[in-house]
Amino acid sequence: MADGSMGQFLVADLTSRKAWTLPLPQWLKDDFVGGKGFGAKLLYDLTPAGADPLGPENVIMFMAGPLTATAAPAMRACVITKSPLTGIYLDSFFGGRFGPEIKFAGYDGLIILGRATRPTYVWISDDQVEFRSAEGMWGTDALAANDRVKKDLDAPEARVVTIGQAGENRVKFALISCEFNRQAGRGGAGAVMGSKNLKAIAISGSRLVKVNDPAAFHEACDAAGADIRASQTCAALTDSGTSNAVPWSNSVGTLPFRNYFDQVDDQADRLGDEGQKKHLFLGKAACFGCPIRCSQMGAVRSGKYAPMITDIVEYESAALMGSNIDIHDVRAVAHLVKLCDAYGLDSMSTGGVIGFAFEAVEKGIIDPPPGVKLSFGSVAGAEYLIDAIAMQNSDLGRLLGLGVRRAAARLGGDAEAFALHVKGLEVPGWAPRGTPGMGLAYMTADRGACHQRGFMVAYEVGGKEFRGKPVDTYGLVQKAEILKGEQDYLAGLDTLVKCDFGAFGVTSKSYVRMFQAATGRSVDARFFDILGERIWNQTRLFNLREGLTAREDRLPRRIVSEPLPSGPHKGRRISEADMAVMLADYYQQRGWDKNGHPTEGKLQSLNLDKRIRFTITPKPIPDQIGISTRLRD
Repeated sequence: MADGSMGQFLVADLTSRKAWTLPLPQWLKDDFVGGKGFGAKLLYDLTPAGADPLGPENVIMFMAGPLTATAAPAMRACVITKSPLTGIYLDSFFGGRFGPEIKFAGYDGLIILGRATRPTYVWISDDQVEFRSAEGMWGTDALAANDRVKKDLDAPEARVVTIGQAGENRVKFALISCEFNRQAGRGGAGAVMGSKNLKAIAISGSRLVKVNDPAAFHEACDAAGADIRASQTCAALTDSGTSNAVPWSNSVGTLPFRNYFDQVDDQADRLGDEGQKKHLFLGKAACFGCPIRCSQMGAVRSGKYAPMITDIVEYESAALMGSNIDIHDVRAVAHLVKLCDAYGLDSMSTGGVIGFAFEAVEKGIIDPPPGVKLSFGSVAGAEYLIDAIAMQNSDLGRLLGLGVRRAAARLGGDAEAFALHVKGLEVPGWAPRGTPGMGLAYMTADRGACHQRGFMVAYEVGGKEFRGKPVDTYGLVQKAEILKGEQDYLAGLDTLVKCDFGAFGVTSKSYVRMFQAATGRSVDARFFDILGERIWNQTRLFNLREGLTAREDRLPRRIVSEPLPSGPHKGRRISEADMAVMLADYYQQRGWDKNGHPTEGKLQSLNLDKRIRFTITPKPIPDQIGISTRLRD
């Protein structure tokens, strides 16, 4: 029966240099649907407890969902692995066209095992799989490697994911470049690829993705498209992407400034949509099947960094590589972000690390190299650190390449007082003093500090109502209840795999209609909430198994101990007592015990007590299952 899936995974073992297919079990589709759901379950089952994230035992997966590569608007794909930055669960979502191509090649996901003995890239063309030498492109940046792979294959139509030098050098926050201007950015998945000597994966497919009821699916997709057209938020994203969030965030007091010392910046407008329209934007681009077209393609046309092709400097990059390190020439920020893209560094974590380093120099904890100015506002200093981190060619670069948690621990003294992270993942660009619910979201997110697991800012300073009533900005009551609902619903939608921007417009009713028409399953309005709760508990089980404790469900010291010096939330912080109240309420809402462990009753109610495991069967003879593998050195 057609149901939006391709019915199989492709397994590629880099150690044996063999590939084979595994059927997609019905129980996995029933309970976990796709995308994040598949990844959450498979990571638990396939990665041994305590495995080194940069060891061959760690698995890395590229997962699509049942609506990926269909007419459903604004769908994506995701990477799932154990994070080398945090040591816990990691998923990282990306747009573009690599995700749909996984489906077109005939798979619901790619499962990468083992470690190659030398630099390698994998070429997948429908049921043909080749393990090719990447020795000639090892050492190239992520963008150049994309071009090199396509030329090597003589396949300009192939979709390619690559790593840059940061991934090769196993920088803890190295990213995966998913074609141009699309990245699986957070948590260090690029370092996992680098640890496997895997420079790239290229894929091309010719198969069709079939849905259960084409006519009903067409109508459901039309309704979802109408939702997007009716959304003012989606219209704003079409106009200027997330760059317009910069001045808004500044006005409501959530924009990080000088390593989160403050949450307002009197020059923020230079980094926002008006500044970018003046200096960067020229045209628009879209991911596969997306009507929003949030990309604002352009070029730096004047000044020191001209000429340079660039995409939008989206909100997180503008906040963390701009105001957070006190740089306000948006052309310079675009230049720094482009350096991160080329080297394969997460610009969010990199901005957090640079802010930490600048403050450490300011406080005399780090001595800058001779002749190098490392201070807030220094573009040259930021350039130096980006290169040093990516290339790992100095003691300072190697220290900062560990991320702020490990760097602060090694430096000792007062360094941890201004190391902004949760569970090792650097804090995003929505500074939480004054929005305690957003702080709780960071405390409890399954991959560490993350704004995409429940954007509580919308309720606390954005005017979004809960059950028809305004939400008290500084109050602690209801924050856990609201957040749990957001986390569950979004995790449920991440099985499809939805884009966050599409979800600003598409209603839950439309998602249910598209899912039903595509899969043939009859589900009710609460389906994604219950599904998401199951997945949220599954990722919690993984994190607990890997050593996470309730002590790590907390905010960084600066947020807890230092009242804001100015702005709309002047004098505010999120105290130890505030955290304790919200966390106790959150655990209760989730049906977890006081130590943050899911109870047996909760696991039973979510069908997580069945102990069904997904296993990788022994490697069969490739010809028996229609996969042809070749070595091409």
